[in-house]
Amino acid sequence: MNSKKTGLIKAFLLLFVVTVVVGASSATTNMIIITDPTGQDPNGAAAGSMSYAANMFQSTFIYSTQNHFCVLSGGEGDSTLRLQATVAIINSLKKNETPSQAASLTSSYSGIRIMCGTPTGGAAVGGSFDAYVIIVSGNGTINITPYSTTSGGLAVLPAGTKGAIIHLRNSEGNPLYGTADTVRLQTAENIGKMIRDGYPATYILGQAFGEVANDSGEDHGGGGINLVSGITTGDMFTPAELNQTGYNMSEPYSKTTADGSWSVSYPEADNYQVSPDGKPLHIVYAYQALANTITTTATSVTVSVYGSDEPGISQTTDEVVTASVKKNGYNSTTIAKAINSAIDNGLIVGVNYVEPKDINVKESSRAVGVYFKALPNSRTAPAWNLPISSSLLNTIGNIQTAIGLMLVVLVLFRRILIKSFFRKK
Repeated sequence: MNSKKTGLIKAFLLLFVVTVVVGASSATTNMIIITDPTGQDPNGAAAGSMSYAANMFQSTFIYSTQNHFCVLSGGEGDSTLRLQATVAIINSLKKNETPSQAASLTSSYSGIRIMCGTPTGGAAVGGSFDAYVIIVSGNGTINITPYSTTSGGLAVLPAGTKGAIIHLRNSEGNPLYGTADTVRLQTAENIGKMIRDGYPATYILGQAFGEVANDSGEDHGGGGINLVSGITTGDMFTPAELNQTGYNMSEPYSKTTADGSWSVSYPEADNYQVSPDGKPLHIVYAYQALANTITTTATSVTVSVYGSDEPGISQTTDEVVTASVKKNGYNSTTIAKAINSAIDNGLIVGVNYVEPKDINVKESSRAVGVYFKALPNSRTAPAWNLPISSSLLNTIGNIQTAIGLMLVVLVLFRRILIKSFFRKK
């Protein structure tokens, strides 16, 4: 079985487990943004999902680096139907059908919404949705068209077009319920302006997430994906446990130096006002962290963590490795040293020290794999790596014990001598 098929099966299994274990929940915000319909700009197409609701397990899917398509699921219908619709749309896109052909299949699944797209094939949303399609022409004219339907609808961003599709509804229980219509239009207008002004899709996605999170309350990840480069936020913002909300996209996510040489995630970031070498820190909000993560540059690093599922380790390791690469390049020795320093400082817990052989570096694809070993007996920090052997320490300890016993004997003997002297007098 090839790796692409294996990855797809795992995604389906995860979605199936979530469907069985938890109640219905879905993304209420879906976006696909295309700023370079030729597919040449590595940051020219991006997509993402988030919601006020709980259980925002990554509802952004990419099938392969060859196909470069995404499928964003949602809607108020049955969770099993959402799974079936997702499978149908992925199969359609695998057959090289257009996003509009694929999204049109959603009308067969009551209450479900699917948005899908590719960098060069455009985008579409089908099923039950309230959305705007934004098209930016070559002369800078921005056209924003509303679409709203409870079933069977279809809205399309044509292939070869700069633009976007944004869907937004409010979740039940959201304190800002009723704001979706206004925020959807305002965000669509701002997306259009940023496309017109030449910003890349990955940056625009982050800014749009921030606006929606702050103004509509649909603020939990979810996550985002770079459709051209295949970079995703993974589980950065999704909830660590069932029936919980993901990371609030409008809240601080980390602190970093201006040059990006050092950073630290929250809640640990509360303990730092400057970096260890005295540089001032500024706050990076979650929506900004999303854009930074999926935007590729000459210094971008894709970090994969293996051997530990402890919360926080993946994102902290990502930040440590990225800072190390920016400062020292793709050097497994300096990366290992930086990670071990983070372990010593308590930023990474529950894993043993790493060696250069535990760091898999692929500079050509700007990727780093870190292989951790979990500590036994629920330890949070590894044993000290002292410059002398434990056997020598044991010997020293035994000598100290012997000296102590000798001192006790001498004290007792001294008392006996003193008592004997006074008796003779």
